[in-house]
Amino acid sequence: MPHKAVKTAVFPVAGRGTRFLPITKASPKEMLPIVDKPLIQYAVDEALSAGADTLVFITGSSKRAIEDHFDSNPELEAVLQAQGKQDLLDTLRGILPSWASCVYIRQPAPLGLGHAVLCARPVVGDAPFMVHLADDLIDATVPCFKQMVEVFAAYNGSVLGVQNVPKQDTDKYGIVTLERKIAPRIGKMSHIVEKPKPEKAASTLAVVGRYLLTPGIFDDLSKIGKGAGGEIQLTDGIARLMQREPVYAFEFEGKRYDCGSKLGYLQATVEYALKHPSLGTDFANYLRELVPKLP
Repeated sequence: MPHKAVKTAVFPVAGRGTRFLPITKASPKEMLPIVDKPLIQYAVDEALSAGADTLVFITGSSKRAIEDHFDSNPELEAVLQAQGKQDLLDTLRGILPSWASCVYIRQPAPLGLGHAVLCARPVVGDAPFMVHLADDLIDATVPCFKQMVEVFAAYNGSVLGVQNVPKQDTDKYGIVTLERKIAPRIGKMSHIVEKPKPEKAASTLAVVGRYLLTPGIFDDLSKIGKGAGGEIQLTDGIARLMQREPVYAFEFEGKRYDCGSKLGYLQATVEYALKHPSLGTDFANYLRELVPKLP
């Protein structure tokens, strides 16, 4: 039986962002800017482009800035209107379309990604949904989740966004093994393991922050105990889900930036700045002058 349309996106944003301290002491890591938009805005834009109209943020302490970002600000809008700054006013009002709604759910304790997803169950209900980790910024001609929705519609099963990673990095990801390839970029999964050591990893195909899941995952997440790191792992829930229904790995088209690391964040900032419609040319000229001076 075909699943319902994918209309809900879940954003687990309760993490502490310790790798970016001290800036993340009072400001969420998801609000770190890539040129002139925060990471969470890129994440929301991708979900909206794929058909989502309900955005569920699983939050923790010190995350109020995310709510404020997507809320309206009549006072600021009035100031921009009075100053005749229509372009900025349009940008501000375009942060969230009128037909999209935001839901904020507080994760009571840092119990892992699987627990964060489980917190969204009352809103998601019995429909398929997206899970987006804003740390993973993917630049693609066709937004990553839009690609994944098409795969979901074609194969009627959960879809994980994956890419090959260096062998020495498998202990940073959920690593999947394929039962068989069913299309050039699509494979039916047979196993998934959370952060295996390189010498024990069955493959280098890693899940990178994009999940399109059927609602059956909630039953599995509610039954599993704590896994790697003493947390409820989404990977473990997916492993159980695979025993009842097919789960597919999809090698998306696009370039991923690991913005959970400082180097990946800086790489994304530079490359997005080079493509910026009003800053790109001047920034490229600046880099041309700078590069010969580098030590």
